[in-house]
Amino acid sequence: MGGLINAIEISAQGLSAQRAKMNVVAQNMANVETVETPEGGPYKRQRVIIKSDKASVPFSRELSRAATQLTRTHPDHRPTKIRLEIGAVDVASVEHKEIFDPESDFRLVYNPTHPKADEEGFVKMPDVDIVHEMVDMMTASRAYEANTSVIAAAKKMANDALDI
Repeated sequence: MGGLINAIEISAQGLSAQRAKMNVVAQNMANVETVETPEGGPYKRQRVIIKSDKASVPFSRELSRAATQLTRTHPDHRPTKIRLEIGAVDVASVEHKEIFDPESDFRLVYNPTHPKADEEGFVKMPDVDIVHEMVDMMTASRAYEANTSVIAAAKKMANDALDI
């Protein structure tokens, strides 16, 4: 059961990361025309950085926990042909953080009637591309669906194991 719980935990971290990504996409799209922020200047595009952290949850630790449970069974019941190398595979965890896009700059739009226009008639607008945000939103949505599928499969496996 520990492996299934671990799979659910990793997928839950993925859900959290995709939810944060969706929140940032919504915030970027809502501020596509914000030329004045409380910090001053136009809105600056944000991004979510998602990364894997393999060192935090080593597979060997999960395997040793599972092996402790297997020692209660009769030794003849354990398969001898399947050998797992302890420490060969790491179980990844998912981390995310929200950052201001360092590559984001401002667009200059010519609009001399705008109250924030400079003396040449240009207004600094946020560098938010709606098409790019839509692609990010669809990617986050599909990844969210994939993580929910993993959780549903792990839940079904646990239920099937309990039915034996």
